[in-house]
Amino acid sequence: MSRHVETGLPTPPQPFSWAMQQGGFLFTTHGPIDPTGKILQEGIEAQTRLTLDNLGRALAAGGCTFADVLQVTIYLLDVADMAKVDAVYRDYFKPPYPVRASLIVAGLVAPGMRIELNAVAAKSST
Repeated sequence: MSRHVETGLPTPPQPFSWAMQQGGFLFTTHGPIDPTGKILQEGIEAQTRLTLDNLGRALAAGGCTFADVLQVTIYLLDVADMAKVDAVYRDYFKPPYPVRASLIVAGLVAPGMRIELNAVAAKSST
């Protein structure tokens, strides 16, 4: 049975959870949401860092680390942001990197939001 993981992040305004666990897997989604529940209205580096910080909170709440992440999907508004996202991403993930897809989309749900990501992690057996 799946289990909701309490991340400590603000309650989403839409009907979804930040993190769910099933078996040894953690499924999670994140964006640049600040502690008040607002979208960070800064550049892509700051938005990426906050998004990955939020991911880190969910991973820890689910008993995982960045090293346990198997797959990441990144959604961006502008392909020109990819190099900046990659630079920040390397601060959080180390080789071997998770499987990843990066998509450029026409829009994201919240005004000012430039990045969103989904990740799947597997709890380490050690």
